[in-house]
Amino acid sequence: MNRHNLSRREFLATASTGTIAAMAAGAVPAYARRSRTASTLAIKGGKPVRTKPFQKWPIWDKSAEEPVLSILRSGNWFRGQGNTVTEFEKAYADILGAKRCVCTVNGTNSLLTALHALDVGVGDEVIVSPYTFIATYNVVIGSCALPVFADTDPETFQIDPDKIEERITERTRAILPVHILGLPANMDKIMAIAKKHNLIVIEDACQAWLAEWRGKKCGTIGNLGCFSFQNSKHLPIGEGGAVVGNDEELMDRVWSFHNCGRPFQSVKKTSGYPIIGTNRRMTEYQAAIGLSQIKRLEADTQRRNENAHYLTSRIKDIPGIVPHKLYEGVTRAAYHLYPFRYRKEYFNNVPRAKFLSALSAEGIPCSGGYGPQYRDGLMEDFLTSKNFTRSFPKERLDKYRRELNYPANDQLCEEAVWLSQTLLLGDKKDIDDIADAIQKVHENKDKLA
Repeated sequence: MNRHNLSRREFLATASTGTIAAMAAGAVPAYARRSRTASTLAIKGGKPVRTKPFQKWPIWDKSAEEPVLSILRSGNWFRGQGNTVTEFEKAYADILGAKRCVCTVNGTNSLLTALHALDVGVGDEVIVSPYTFIATYNVVIGSCALPVFADTDPETFQIDPDKIEERITERTRAILPVHILGLPANMDKIMAIAKKHNLIVIEDACQAWLAEWRGKKCGTIGNLGCFSFQNSKHLPIGEGGAVVGNDEELMDRVWSFHNCGRPFQSVKKTSGYPIIGTNRRMTEYQAAIGLSQIKRLEADTQRRNENAHYLTSRIKDIPGIVPHKLYEGVTRAAYHLYPFRYRKEYFNNVPRAKFLSALSAEGIPCSGGYGPQYRDGLMEDFLTSKNFTRSFPKERLDKYRRELNYPANDQLCEEAVWLSQTLLLGDKKDIDDIADAIQKVHENKDKLA
């Protein structure tokens, strides 16, 4: 491509971003190497870049129907009357490289089970990320512990490890890092901080199946790891969750708590109910679905990574589009969502909502992700509740209110754009459509206002 292939407007736009010299040297940004797409925006009545729908989810394998039907016909739907849940637990532990896995009814209950097994409860504090699904801190609140937020690193979308230590108090019991969007948190720094302050680590890996930190699967690095198998997840069962770990005694407690307090088979007790527990068991037919879906997990994860890396190469030089960064220790991401930041100052200060609408009109489903949930009223509800006013001094709760200020997370909540994992399951042409649509919106930024 040379100057004569560009319109005057496009050439000037290139000049304004300082790429003329790069073009002369043949080092043309990836977004500029594609055929130009500066036609009328779909939101303004033009033809969209893409009209073909992306991959539907979940994807059902007909070969799995007979195992599910066999369980239904048998009437042995309870895990105590079958071995399918146990089979799935072993398969999932094996694929993660963990010693043990205990399945639960959903990811939220896997987190609650892990907190209970590690004796996190009344009066404790747990450091969590503010950029996460609400369940991550709801389970802390539900345990009558205080969810203490450490600010977000906007470049990686993860908890900022350099903000953790300033949040530690004499009541801090645990760190609950979230590998949000399927992108690993900085586990080197988190584990070092936990060791220094004698804290436990529970990994919320509910969006991070097969993601890796320095070759180890997310969820297997801390004391316990928790996963979700909800319908949108990469290993979809409808609902379902799992706790994984490598400490046999600890996993015995996990198993007992999720099964009404009954002892695990390796524990010798005189009573059939040695601990207080609850029923959080997975059913046999859920596990049969899981065994079917687990077969595709590795190949799908590889494809998402390849497509995510290609998409980054296509959009990283578009002014105002800032793809996420992965920490140096990440050896593989899961990409439950592909995130980037939208910098409105490069789009004539057009609000993100207008960008999202324009991109969606081009046939690319997208969203703005999480908002600053610590301002949605939930915080004050639990801070004034009977349980919390009895469990924490007034001075601590007042200080907590004053500390609900997270400028980096606020910035990310204003700039984030998410693309669903299903957009990454196609071929190169699908990814080119995404990049071309983003490019088209940028080239027509003057018409968005």
